[in-house]
Amino acid sequence: MQLPMPWPELAALLAFATAISFTPGPNTTLAAALAANHGLKHALRFVAGVPLGWGALLLGSALGLGALLDGLPLLRGVLKWAGLAYLLWLAWKLAGSARLAQADPRRFDVGFWQGALLQFVNIKAWMAALLVSAGWISTAGDLWARLAFVLPLLMAYGLLSNLSYALLGSALRGWLAQGARLLWFNRLLAGVLLLTAAWMVRL
Repeated sequence: MQLPMPWPELAALLAFATAISFTPGPNTTLAAALAANHGLKHALRFVAGVPLGWGALLLGSALGLGALLDGLPLLRGVLKWAGLAYLLWLAWKLAGSARLAQADPRRFDVGFWQGALLQFVNIKAWMAALLVSAGWISTAGDLWARLAFVLPLLMAYGLLSNLSYALLGSALRGWLAQGARLLWFNRLLAGVLLLTAAWMVRL
């Protein structure tokens, strides 16, 4: 099978995808939190939405969305602060869930479409999409061949990374149900979201 890029370039892409997908961030944190609070089946809605949203982001970046953002600092600022506000709201909702019985849609929930739309206010997702577009797609002679190869590959990475964190959250569910463990687990993950928000402020 003829690959649309040389092996060294593909290896670099896979290394970048592994680092950006499997390190903690808003997506993986929420995947773990949803599975721990609601169960794996419920969390799968969010897990499925993330790669769809990020795939749309990558497609837009490859077709010139990144250049549009560079030319419109106001739009870039709106996206940044909207993402910051949303992360703070999620952290506040998550930090208040102390019992599995409390974990219902009225307390803390993020579904399929929220998972997809979150990518458009997720600075980490934007950075990844723009870097992949600039480094592995836009510079190629055949843009569409590169896009057809890279897009599904990295969407699969996004699905697997968030599924891995959701499985971890689900595996801890029984242990977290005892005493105040769930509360402190949720507060820890809320802290991760707050650290992500603090990082976003500096960008």
